[in-house]
Amino acid sequence: MHAFFIPFPDLSPEIFAVELFGSRFALRWYALAYIVGIVIAWRLAVGALRRPALWPEQRPPMKPAQVEDLLTWIILGVILGGRLGYVMFYQPGYYLQNPAEVIRIWQGGMAFHGGLLGVIFATWIYALRHNIPRLQIADLVAHTVPAGLLLGRLANFNNAELWGRATDLPWGVAFPGQAAQACGQALGEICARHPSQLYEAVLEGLLLGAVLLWLAYRKGALRLPGYVTGVFLAGYGAARFAVEFVRQPDAQFVTENNPLGLAFHIGGYGLTMGQILSLPMIAIGVVLILRAQRNGGAKT
Repeated sequence: MHAFFIPFPDLSPEIFAVELFGSRFALRWYALAYIVGIVIAWRLAVGALRRPALWPEQRPPMKPAQVEDLLTWIILGVILGGRLGYVMFYQPGYYLQNPAEVIRIWQGGMAFHGGLLGVIFATWIYALRHNIPRLQIADLVAHTVPAGLLLGRLANFNNAELWGRATDLPWGVAFPGQAAQACGQALGEICARHPSQLYEAVLEGLLLGAVLLWLAYRKGALRLPGYVTGVFLAGYGAARFAVEFVRQPDAQFVTENNPLGLAFHIGGYGLTMGQILSLPMIAIGVVLILRAQRNGGAKT
């Protein structure tokens, strides 16, 4: 048995619940994380647009009043892209056999990389419709995202989901549930796992968010169209790639011959699906950073 581990705290995924007309309605921490993350993103975007000195030629790409309209597009992009990304990247076979379940979002199943693609597509259409410079609106959105990532990962921890691989490190957490406790350990021993949700909260949310705000408000990075977006993509991709080494993969990838759940592997070495999807993010991010530096703030 592990000498040291952290018992999972007595947390409920629900903040409160009420019974109305024979039905139960609950406000969950995960839903609240989405709501608060969107509100923070909205205020950060409005604040940046109200400071012309942050932008090329001291001309913000859009008016603060337009942010609410943009948020509607982004929310749709997150929901549709996140769901379709999960369906296509993680369980395409299952949903091909059960197409009616694709729309059952309330049962769970969202992919960040799919949500990101949805946001990119929605933002691109909005920029095209309103004649807004695409890289500047991308920078505006990118610097607001980490707050939501931080809250979302904390909600994942609160829900005791998306935990990491088994570990004997002293900060390993004994998550509840049969799946979390099935580590192949001796009978009667506790299975402690990496709290990978907290690793991601710190790296993708707290650290990346601090870097992006510092670049935008202290280093004038928003005057280099595409730079902030590039840092976000490369930063998130690198953080996710690293955490995947200790994050438990989705169950459908784990088999007797592939216990690490690698989506691509040769000779015992390979990559998880999260790492495969993160590599293009890193590459695109680096290209955007170099391009922004080369253009030296030219209008894009």
